[in-house]
Amino acid sequence: MKRLLNPTRLKLALSRSNHTKAAAAEKDLPHVPVLCDTAIEYLQPVPGGTYLDMTFGAGGHTRRLFEQCPEAKVYALDRDPVAHQLARELSEREEFQGRLIPLLGRFSDIPKLFAEQGLSKHSVDGLLFDFGCSSMQFDEAERGFSISKDGPLDMRMDPHNGGVTAAEVLAKIEEADLARILRIYGEEKAAKKIARGLIDARKALVRIETTRELADIVEDILASGPRKDKLQRPSHSATKTFQALRIFVNNELNEINYGMVLANEILRVDGRLVTITFHSLEDTIVKRHINGNVAAGAANPLPLKYSGHDIVDDPEMLQSLVQTNWKQLHRHVIVPDAEEVARNTRSRSAKLRAAVKIN
Repeated sequence: MKRLLNPTRLKLALSRSNHTKAAAAEKDLPHVPVLCDTAIEYLQPVPGGTYLDMTFGAGGHTRRLFEQCPEAKVYALDRDPVAHQLARELSEREEFQGRLIPLLGRFSDIPKLFAEQGLSKHSVDGLLFDFGCSSMQFDEAERGFSISKDGPLDMRMDPHNGGVTAAEVLAKIEEADLARILRIYGEEKAAKKIARGLIDARKALVRIETTRELADIVEDILASGPRKDKLQRPSHSATKTFQALRIFVNNELNEINYGMVLANEILRVDGRLVTITFHSLEDTIVKRHINGNVAAGAANPLPLKYSGHDIVDDPEMLQSLVQTNWKQLHRHVIVPDAEEVARNTRSRSAKLRAAVKIN
């Protein structure tokens, strides 16, 4: 922690000012939907069909759906008020009036929103999830998601609903709980070391209120030089810490699990499900729901090969343990090709899975 307490490392006010000016001068990159054509191809929209875009974002997938099938109807859900406003503006255009219905809320708000819209169970023809953060969230410094853009350490996707910010979490959390969040949600091997360092900084009256401050302190704690991610790409030392805090603040994995449970209740038989995930935690939940490896309404923490079904004597119970309502539409997980990755580097870690509901 000696480097952490060095005054030259703590002169962050000037650093914040410089980064803010740079961010203001930089043009925002447009949000580019990932695996867009492939997603709509698997969704197979039909005239008069009802579809639910569970993560509207900037609307790239919904726009492509309408291009392919102008007679479809789309309910556009997003928990982010900025994305919801974009959906509202799009819905007011003449070509989309009555066919694009914006919904503001989380996956767990769907039962209430469906009741308000007069929608019943098993009434949707297709469902699309594009999990994780959108480029709009990463590119806006004031949202507090990005390591590269200095801003308040917020990370809430739906700040209008209250909740705690990432800065508030770091100001109050116990060391053991922080280490667990970093290890589970960030898959961070140095979770205990980082947690101890962050708590030591707090005890030394170091306030961690901006993304730059958090990134610099984690870099000081590790002092391990450049890292590489699972795809062997250069990665900032604090990347996994940011991911873990974002997932915790937004309760992302529980929302994803509930969204997959709801998909089974929303879709009609032969309805189609398309999911796009960006890290292994998301993909594991989706994969285990599709494969039927679900226990008590949640994705089983153990893969099927470790679930010990051989000790079950009751054939009906054994069948229920591996029963699934889904048929996957492809043999292997789908990833972007080299051309798409070259156009949009953020697509590199994307994985698409598509399935049809069979009962």
